[in-house]
Amino acid sequence: MFENRKIHLGIAPIGWSNDDMPSLGGDISFEQCASEIALAGFEGTEVGGKFPAEPEILRKALNMRGIHISSQWFSSYLCSVSYEENEREFVKTLDFLKKFNAKRVNVCELTRCLFSSEKSMFGKFKPTASSEEWKRLCTGLDKLGRIAKNRGFKMCYHHHMATVVQTLEETKRLMESTNPEYVYLCYDTGHFTFSGENAVQAAKIFSSRIGHVHLKDIRQNKMKQAEEEGFRFRKAVLAGCFTIPGDGCVNFPEIFEILDKSGYEGWLLVEAEQDPGIANPFECAVRARTYIRKTTGL
Repeated sequence: MFENRKIHLGIAPIGWSNDDMPSLGGDISFEQCASEIALAGFEGTEVGGKFPAEPEILRKALNMRGIHISSQWFSSYLCSVSYEENEREFVKTLDFLKKFNAKRVNVCELTRCLFSSEKSMFGKFKPTASSEEWKRLCTGLDKLGRIAKNRGFKMCYHHHMATVVQTLEETKRLMESTNPEYVYLCYDTGHFTFSGENAVQAAKIFSSRIGHVHLKDIRQNKMKQAEEEGFRFRKAVLAGCFTIPGDGCVNFPEIFEILDKSGYEGWLLVEAEQDPGIANPFECAVRARTYIRKTTGL
């Protein structure tokens, strides 16, 4: 599988330290995280909140461990803040990533997101965007994506629970309303599954637009409980809804087959928000790497 393809395997630092909830992994250093990523057999990672802000310091730490930066999250507010302000911050992110020869940037619209809210993320509480906001979002993404492309990046939109672009239909609307030359998809197996969508179907639908892949599994019993009890987003993390590939209900073998047949090239990046005090991040990283090797041969 994935023979003669440029595929890179990575794992996100969120399993070690959670930027949204600093108490999770608060005692785990960047150095420990980076060392364990390398020791578990991964080639790289995404930029986390504990990473050194000074490029030379970060580059030295990465080079010592033989790992690379794959991408970085960018929080957009195109629905609620001027395009110009979004662009200024976006360019700063590209400037930073360029220093590490990264080729992907992952954008997620956070207007009215419920990441830190005490509200349920289900039903009537799920954020939505107006028609005018959708227009501003898609127009803005095309502009940002063009800037990214001109600088050698693929800008990948990250559909996400508790945001205005979460469901399969919302993701389809965004993809159909943006230019495929400029806007790709950060396809996340876990967020589609948690939203009640079929992640395999989503992989088929968006195969030609996928520019980056997040491998996240979902514990089905926990997901059912979260929906029935109306969990807020952070409670879902604390309750163990998310997990590493091979430890939940997502059909990864079929998803890998679809990505292989579609000719996908780029990063396959494990991303599982868990409490490191319960789910040892190094042990989870090793298990995830072993599963990917057994399932794909990579």
